Amino acid sequence: MDANDTIAQLQQLASRVDNLLELARRLAEENRSLRQGQEALASERAQLQNKNDLARTRVEAMIQRLKSLESNT
Repeated sequence: MDANDTIAQLQQLASRVDNLLELARRLAEENRSLRQGQEALASERAQLQNKNDLARTRVEAMIQRLKSLESNT
C-alpha cells in the first residue's frame, strides 16, 4: 500500500465520519422536534380532558336538576 492509497482511505474515512456527524445532528434535531410535539400533544390532551370533565359535571348537574323538577311535579 502506498501513500496515495493511505491518503485516499483517510479521505474516505473522513468523509464517512462527516456524513455520520451530520446524520447524528439531523437525528438529534428531529428527536428534539418530536419531543416538543409530544409535549404539545400531552398539554392539549390535558386541556381536552379538563374540558371533558367540566362538560360531564355540567351535564350531570342538569340531569340532577331535571330529576328534581320531575320529582316535584
